[in-house]
Amino acid sequence: MVSIKDVAQAAGVSTATVSRVLANGQHVRPELRERVLAAVARLGYRPNLVARSLRSQHSNTIGLIVSDIRNPFFTAISRAVEDTAYAQGFSVLLCNTDEDPQKETIYLQLMQDENVAGVIFSPTRQTASNFAALHLPFPTVVVDRSVTNADVDTVLLDNVESAYRLTAHLIENGYRRIAALCGETSTTGRERRLGYEKALRAYGLSPRTEHMKYVPPRIEAGYAAALAMIDSAQPPDAFFTSNSLLGAGALQAIRERHLTIPDDMALVTFDEVTWASLVEPPITLIAQPTDEIGRTAAELLLQRIADPKRPTRQVILKGQLLVRGSTAPRCCATGQ
Repeated sequence: MVSIKDVAQAAGVSTATVSRVLANGQHVRPELRERVLAAVARLGYRPNLVARSLRSQHSNTIGLIVSDIRNPFFTAISRAVEDTAYAQGFSVLLCNTDEDPQKETIYLQLMQDENVAGVIFSPTRQTASNFAALHLPFPTVVVDRSVTNADVDTVLLDNVESAYRLTAHLIENGYRRIAALCGETSTTGRERRLGYEKALRAYGLSPRTEHMKYVPPRIEAGYAAALAMIDSAQPPDAFFTSNSLLGAGALQAIRERHLTIPDDMALVTFDEVTWASLVEPPITLIAQPTDEIGRTAAELLLQRIADPKRPTRQVILKGQLLVRGSTAPRCCATGQ
């Protein structure tokens, strides 16, 4: 492995001169700068950025810890964070926890070991419920999850209100037996279930225990739960799903039973994923402003890094209801 001493020897200069050139220092003669850069290119030298950040107490790397990179929501947020960070001269270290508190702990320790400048973080439900106990040593912005007992920058969706609008849309179009599949591992799924129940009660409908289920936010779990409800004695006439993976699972179950959307069963979900607009009929959903969520989180983190003492902010963004064919009005409303 080529060292800075090798570069200095090849260029005929001191290691201090090499360091000044690599740091874009101004007090280096042009001919020396050219010799150093030529030696760097010839030897293929790569600076040890971790060691440099430890020496300078400054890092140009931020961490991004997401709960499930397979979820298109987090994929889109990751891209927006990376774009914003790159434009400001920062790189991004991405970790995926799979909603596992043990992996989460390992990655938070990794962020400290890597001396990152700060972290954008979607915590597990266990961590979100007592976030202040973490005592994180770096600037932090929380995305997508409500946290308690913590004074921290957060970027959230209006989950309760968005779920209310989706459910109210179904009711207004004549659906009455609306089942809810909500992610069990995050505050997001619970907030969306609250919005679903709030809409039912506002329209004089009683939530049915057999039509409400918390499940792991995975396609397979959504499929299994939806299939069980479809095969029950009183199947629903619509599915409300709290994320696109559960929505895909419900769609798979509906198709397996050869039911027609929306004549036999309606379907709504969250997130403007590619498949939702390509299936027939396309799926009614809440489109989250993922670019804005990721960009805002990155901007808040960079502001926090630059000014650690500034007041914390909570940014709540609004989802957009996209009405499509999966919730076409029924000819007549059925009973509860």
